[in-house]
Amino acid sequence: MAIKRDTSFWLRIDWITIIIYLALVVLGWINIYAAVYNDEHQVIFDTTQRYGKQMIWIILSLFLIIPIFAVDNKVYPMLAYIIYSLSILALIGVLIFGDASHGAKSWFEIGNYKVQPSEFTKFTTALALASFMSKQNFKLTNINDIFLIVAILLIPPLLILLQPDAGSAIIYVAFVLVLYREGMTGVILLLGVLAVILFVLVLKIDMFYIFIGLIVLTFTAFYFLRKNYKELFLAMAIFLGILAILFFPNYFFFKLKPALFIGVAFTISSIYYFYYTFKKKLYNTLVIFLILVGSLFYTYSVNYIYDNILQDHHQTRINVLLGIEDDPQGIGYNVNQSKIAIGSGKIYGKGFLNGTQTKYNFVPEQDTDFIFCTVGEEWGFIGTTFIIALFLSLLLRIIYLAERQRSKFTRIYGYAVVSILFFHFAVNIGMVLGLLPVIGIPLPFFSYGGSSLWSFTILLFILIKLDTSREEVI
Repeated sequence: MAIKRDTSFWLRIDWITIIIYLALVVLGWINIYAAVYNDEHQVIFDTTQRYGKQMIWIILSLFLIIPIFAVDNKVYPMLAYIIYSLSILALIGVLIFGDASHGAKSWFEIGNYKVQPSEFTKFTTALALASFMSKQNFKLTNINDIFLIVAILLIPPLLILLQPDAGSAIIYVAFVLVLYREGMTGVILLLGVLAVILFVLVLKIDMFYIFIGLIVLTFTAFYFLRKNYKELFLAMAIFLGILAILFFPNYFFFKLKPALFIGVAFTISSIYYFYYTFKKKLYNTLVIFLILVGSLFYTYSVNYIYDNILQDHHQTRINVLLGIEDDPQGIGYNVNQSKIAIGSGKIYGKGFLNGTQTKYNFVPEQDTDFIFCTVGEEWGFIGTTFIIALFLSLLLRIIYLAERQRSKFTRIYGYAVVSILFFHFAVNIGMVLGLLPVIGIPLPFFSYGGSSLWSFTILLFILIKLDTSREEVI
């Protein structure tokens, strides 16, 4: 009697996503070959070279898909916290037993291969976040729930910063997009954008002018909320009056920095503002002043973070990007050569294996962080546009998969997947083009590296497996 095979599972698999994944992986492997290719090693299957090792990682990643598909979908939310906890233990373990590479203690060395635990923590965090936010009594407005979300999202990057590896740690900012999709107010995103703008301004502009600008913005917002000239002039008069009282003794006797006595004037006048707005129950106005106070503290903390937390090479990269420093032969060398390589490709590129910037090793890390400039040089504008379109197709497809889920767990996990991939994609392309500072973020499925390829494969294929039960509530 013939055994009846259950083909429904294979019919429910989203093969479009898998095809895009395979296309990116194969194209990445070919470009790693182009980046490393030389006359002595020409065979793409040569396992002594990076492209040969990448081939092994690709084959092994395909074998990883088998257990992912074999596990019942209900297991993922059940074991999410356990998997997350194990990844946290791995991050702690690498700080104790790990091997240092490029100034960071981020790797476990196994024979001739290295494994980076921080790469795998991304998908474990996505699982833990999805599991927590999909519970029945979860509310994004509940203080306890917010605290636990912050804990889930902060523990991994804090441990990664201890390695130190700021590039891998910054990835966790991407999870804000997941929270936004699940109902977080857009004000938080706006404040995040303003924080980035303020960070740049603090590095480029004197604190005195930033201070004045923030106060002017506060008075402007105060007016638009109240539409009351009398209250506005009263607020300005109190501030300017206290400022004048402080200014003259300072000018003749103390010779303190202007920002200091402006700060004192603002502090004294703010006490009145807070009392007035609270008494009149002008809570929107009160929030504006609280945001201003937070912004002032933030501007002063930027310098501390910049000077004491960021490493010297991170500081220099940011300075080069912002035009504060010019270092084309030092920190800025990689980006400068990358832009030359991409620009030299023009419309159609120089042809496969014909990139001069590639062949003569002008761009360091060209098979990892700067793999995209290989595409630009050899495939030109047409090739880079095709690769970008391929990535965008994958991102849009994942959003489609996430939105068609009945299960809240799968939807949240799907948005975590697309947020992580988008952040990697956008930051990597941005740093290769000189639009963002170089922080060592690989291009998903494309850059050389077994840990990153495995982690992205697991991240994506868990979603593909969960999608097979899209009509069910997990």
